[in-house]
Amino acid sequence: MTPSNSMPEPTTEPTAAPRAPSEVRAGVVPQPALAGSPKRRYGLVILGVLAIAVLAIIVLLVIVYFIAGLGVSAFIFAGVLAIVPLAIVLLGIRWIDRWDPEPRGALAFCFLWGAGVAVLIALLVGAQVDNVVNSLGGPGPGYEFFGAVIQAPIVEEVGKGLGVLMLFLFARKHFDGPVDGLVYAATVAAGFAFSENILYFGQAIIESGGSVAGVFQIFLIRGLMSPFAHVMFTACIGIFLGLAASRTGGGGGAGFFLIGLIPAVALHALWNGSLFIVRDFYGYYLVIQLPLFLLAIAIVIYLRRQESRVTQRHLTAYALAGWFNPDEVGALATGQGRRTAMRWARQHGVDRAMKRYIRAATRLAFSRQSMVSGHRVVRAQEEEAAQLEVVVASRRALRGE
Repeated sequence: MTPSNSMPEPTTEPTAAPRAPSEVRAGVVPQPALAGSPKRRYGLVILGVLAIAVLAIIVLLVIVYFIAGLGVSAFIFAGVLAIVPLAIVLLGIRWIDRWDPEPRGALAFCFLWGAGVAVLIALLVGAQVDNVVNSLGGPGPGYEFFGAVIQAPIVEEVGKGLGVLMLFLFARKHFDGPVDGLVYAATVAAGFAFSENILYFGQAIIESGGSVAGVFQIFLIRGLMSPFAHVMFTACIGIFLGLAASRTGGGGGAGFFLIGLIPAVALHALWNGSLFIVRDFYGYYLVIQLPLFLLAIAIVIYLRRQESRVTQRHLTAYALAGWFNPDEVGALATGQGRRTAMRWARQHGVDRAMKRYIRAATRLAFSRQSMVSGHRVVRAQEEEAAQLEVVVASRRALRGE
């Protein structure tokens, strides 16, 4: 006998649509396990707002620390320089995240965590290590190597990765798979690199006495040649946590975090260690780091194509059930189709409705993927009901009803 409160089994195929989408009424749901539209969980929303507020305060403390150490002029100049690599990285993240954009609140949390908490962790641990070393007689000849190749990679990647893990644990609704984890990790890394670049650029300005030549080399290496370095490192953690999120039951977050931490630390150590091992940094960059960056791009492209395949597979099932016209699937599940649909929508003044339609269809596909894999079944069914209502409303808007 099955207990009455057991979790409902995921359905293999979507429930058939009504004879016409316009016949869908409020309160009619596509899955038998649902009794109505999903309830808003305001507690998590309030918790998220409070978390962002606390993180913003921590970032302000880091800014005060930087100003105290660098001075106002050097801080402002370094901050302006640091905006350049930050803009490059944010444009890259936007490209990765275009298929199924993550909530702005979650991205804000990630950026503030990287720019504030992760930096604060690195500073505090570094200060404690310095205190211990000084109490033992001061730094030895290998201390600089230890700090750059062992301490920094471990502490910084743990600090950044914890932010992604927090989202995995407390915002699972917005954590569907490897691309989501990659986007969150990249945003944390972008915040961390922004703060770190201000510190490095500011120190270079002070040490060179404001000389352009003294600042240019570090800006070239950190700002133009390797703006995605931290992104590549922390992305390993995000991708593995994304894999954990997409598994049946979605468990094993801590284990996958530790697995992703290994390549993150290794890549970080490889990058920092090159300054101690190779004499021709630019040659090393071309031979080692550039191929690694190209490999990272290839991985991103592969993961994005996987998202497209998931969307197309499940929207095809919904089309067979009558929720979509079969010809619409290509427009909703391919990049070219979406661009064509948006051009048509802009010409007819319904671009906002088309954006909602595309986003709802994408979220619908990922909700179905969660149900098929047995991951967050009840929440996925609730999400399916909500997105089908948005799909119907968007179709009406596109038809001018």
